[in-house]
Amino acid sequence: AIATVFAGIGSIRGVGMSAEAGMGVLAEDPSKFGKVMILQVIPGTQGLYGLVVWFFALLQMGVFGGNVDPTSLTVVDGLRVACACLPMATGAAISAPAQGRVAATAVNLMAKRPDDWAKGIILCITVEFYAILSLLASFLMLLNLHLGA
Repeated sequence: AIATVFAGIGSIRGVGMSAEAGMGVLAEDPSKFGKVMILQVIPGTQGLYGLVVWFFALLQMGVFGGNVDPTSLTVVDGLRVACACLPMATGAAISAPAQGRVAATAVNLMAKRPDDWAKGIILCITVEFYAILSLLASFLMLLNLHLGA
């Protein structure tokens, strides 16, 4: 839940910022909807990464196997899972709003220089790299947990 909630909050903020900038551009030129939408969606990926970490955490705990024995998971196991989810939670909570600001400025760039909108996407992707590192860190930590042992 930690990874999903904080990643979701970050993505909500990021997507909202870029959408606000996009609405201004679309008010002037509705034909740019496709490009605006691509820039607006990019900060939402962190929310998806948080959901992937949540899913994998539940998988590691055996929730989807239908054989969860509540007595087999200890408080220490729960803390291990929570700590493994922290890189994704904090990484996404920080990177998604930052990426939203980059996407919003990329929308403004596109409004003034339509041929340069790909440059804005590239700059958004540089922020994405750190969200992917957070995903990788949480995934590797969850992968190496030995719960109920």
